[in-house]
Amino acid sequence: MNSGSSADQPEHLTPGAEVVVFDVGGTDIKAALFDSGGRMLGLRRAPTPHRGPSTSNAVFERIQELLVEFRSEFPEVSPTAIGMIAPGLVDDDLGVVRRSANFDWHDVPFRRLLAEKNKLPASFSHDVRAAGEAEFALGAARGFSTVVVMIVGTGIAASIVIGGRTHTAEGFAGEIGHSIVNPEGDTCACGSRGCLETVGSAGAIARRYAAATGQEKLGAREVLALAQAGDRVAGQIWDEALDALALGIGQITALLAPEAIVIGGGLAEAGDALFIPLRERVESILSFHRRPQLLPAKIGQNAGLIGAALRARAAAAQEEKPT
Repeated sequence: MNSGSSADQPEHLTPGAEVVVFDVGGTDIKAALFDSGGRMLGLRRAPTPHRGPSTSNAVFERIQELLVEFRSEFPEVSPTAIGMIAPGLVDDDLGVVRRSANFDWHDVPFRRLLAEKNKLPASFSHDVRAAGEAEFALGAARGFSTVVVMIVGTGIAASIVIGGRTHTAEGFAGEIGHSIVNPEGDTCACGSRGCLETVGSAGAIARRYAAATGQEKLGAREVLALAQAGDRVAGQIWDEALDALALGIGQITALLAPEAIVIGGGLAEAGDALFIPLRERVESILSFHRRPQLLPAKIGQNAGLIGAALRARAAAAQEEKPT
């Protein structure tokens, strides 16, 4: 068995409240219903509208249109709550996105807006924290008390669970992609220099190879394939990505001493090509520290939607509690 590949990818929950959920990304909005049996229904993608300062309104309107589509296609399903997730600096407790450079969002109260418009309990959370909660409840992080779920894709972020509880710090926790691994490194989109995601993310691998060779249409997987085939430039960029990721994991280990670190996202699909050398590098930089298990995520590309559904169900349950 490939020790670095994703295993089963649950696309359903246990029976429970019917909910509708939305995963807003930079390119697409993913949407789905979960019925009372926990089955995911009507999974679809719609282009994310980008309209500068009006993007929040445009996204909100698109979500309302998707809700109308769901009601028409699945009249037998009556959601009791609505969930939304998105990237950025998200305060899960308040249901507010404080800042998102990709969307030009500032202090948008999405949870309140969704609840008021649809007369339903609503939840709003960070996309990576939602994916992490899905892994904690149903996937590779299940059974651990203190665990970190890292999503390595275009950028890098983490969901942190300490003592069985998600640690959010008003939305500031988990930004491991913006930890510094090389103070003399490239300038990051956040404004700092040498952030982990400028070297170790899938986006960085593709970008750095393009800058070195002029081949701009290759993704991280293609760069890895070239590295495995003996391409010297690709090999150096891949090795530097592994070194940076190991350093980031070493920082997490020194600070939190997690029992496990689960890695998901596009880069994790590299399987053993990622996990075997990464485990070796992490072992080489640790001394007295507790060694975390480095595990591949088990839930696939819809982990965020599943986490959003869990959050929406929790919002529905909270609404039903007697006052």
